[in-house]
Amino acid sequence: MIPTLRTVYNENFSQSRYDVMLAWLSEQHDCTPNFHVSETPIFISAELRDHLMAASADVTKVITAPGFSERAEWALLPDQRVPGRTPHPLFIQMDYGLCKMADGSIEPRLIEAQGFPSLYFFQELLGRAYRKYFDIPEGYGSFFNGLDRERYHELLRACILNGEDPRHVVLLEVEPEKQTTRIDFVVACDQLGIAELCISDLILEGRELFYLRDGVKTKVKRIFNRVIFDELLQRPDLERQFNMTEDVDVDWAGHPEWFFMLSKHTLPEFDSRYVPKSFFLSDPDLPTDLENYVLKPLYSFAGAGVVLNPTRAEINAVGNKDHYILQEKVEYAPLIKTLDEPARAEVRLMYLWPPDEPEPILVNNLVRLSKGKMIGVRYNKGKTWVGGSIGYFPQE
Repeated sequence: MIPTLRTVYNENFSQSRYDVMLAWLSEQHDCTPNFHVSETPIFISAELRDHLMAASADVTKVITAPGFSERAEWALLPDQRVPGRTPHPLFIQMDYGLCKMADGSIEPRLIEAQGFPSLYFFQELLGRAYRKYFDIPEGYGSFFNGLDRERYHELLRACILNGEDPRHVVLLEVEPEKQTTRIDFVVACDQLGIAELCISDLILEGRELFYLRDGVKTKVKRIFNRVIFDELLQRPDLERQFNMTEDVDVDWAGHPEWFFMLSKHTLPEFDSRYVPKSFFLSDPDLPTDLENYVLKPLYSFAGAGVVLNPTRAEINAVGNKDHYILQEKVEYAPLIKTLDEPARAEVRLMYLWPPDEPEPILVNNLVRLSKGKMIGVRYNKGKTWVGGSIGYFPQE
C-alpha cells in the first residue's frame, strides 16, 4: 500500500534471508510455527492506518456502551455457560478485509470482531524477526498507543497474571501440542513462566482445580483460556474431570463466554461505513440480492460452514435461523505486489482491556495474506507470499 516501500522490499528479498528468518523464529523458543509465515510484511499508509482506527472506534463504541453485556448474553447456549464471567472481555480482536474503493482509495471492511486471544505473543516475535532480517524503515512500527516491546509485554503480563504467582496460572487448551497456533502458547508460557496444559490435565477436587507442576500438585488460581467450546464438544474421547461449566474457584484471563458474546452474533449491531450489512437469518426483512451476501453459521470457527453463494433454497433449508447470519460480501482487493500474483490482505487489530480501564487499548496487529478465494490455509496450498504476517505503519 506504500508503493515505494513495497518496491524496495521486493527488489531486496531473497529466499536465503527468509529461510534464515524462519530458522531464527524456531530457535527462539525451540518451536517451529505450524503455519506458513509470509515472506513479507505489509506497509500500511498513514491514511489507511487512520481508516482502521476510525473503523475500530465505531466498533468499540458499541462494545463499551452500557447494556452491551446484557444484550449479548442471548448468544450463550445453555450447556456452554461458565460461572465467573468478567464485566467485559479481556481480549478484543477485529478483522478487516482491505478493499479498493471506486475512487481508488483503500479502506477496511469489518469481517468479524471476537473476544478471544490469538497470537499476541507470537506477533511481537514476528515483528522483531522481519526487522532483524529485512530492511524495515525507521519510523515504522507495528504497535499502537506509543507502546514498545517492553511496555507491550508489561501490559500483557498484567492482564494475564493480574498479580498472581505464575505457578498458579495456566494456559489451557485442548491438546495444545497439536494446535496450529502452538508457537504462541510456547512463547507465552516462556515469557510469563506459566504452564501449558491440556484440559484433561486438570484435577478437580470440590471447587478447586490442580495440576502437576514438576510432580507437585499445584493449585490453579487463574486460567489463560485458549479452549474453544466447539472443539471441546467434538472430543468426547478426551477423558477429563473438568468441562469448563463447573463452578470452580478460579479467575479467568479471557472468560470463555466472551468468545460467543463478542463474535459474529454482534455484527448486526454495528452501524458504520466500515461494517458490511448483516442480518440474522430469522429477520423477516432479509435482502433479496443474495448474490451479494455470504451465509455464516454463528457457532463455528475458522471459516467452517461458510457458504459463499447462498441460494434461497439453502436459506430455507436452515433449521434454527437464529444461529445464522447473512453478511454483505467484502471484496478483498489484490493490493500486495509479490514476486508473482498479488495477494489480498486481512488486518486484525488486537486490543487488551485491563479490568481497571474504562476502554480497551489498541496494542498490536496481525495480517493474513491470501491468493485464494478466501483467507485461510486450505485456500492457499502450494502458494508463496501468503499466510501469517504483520503490518508496519508510520509511528506518530
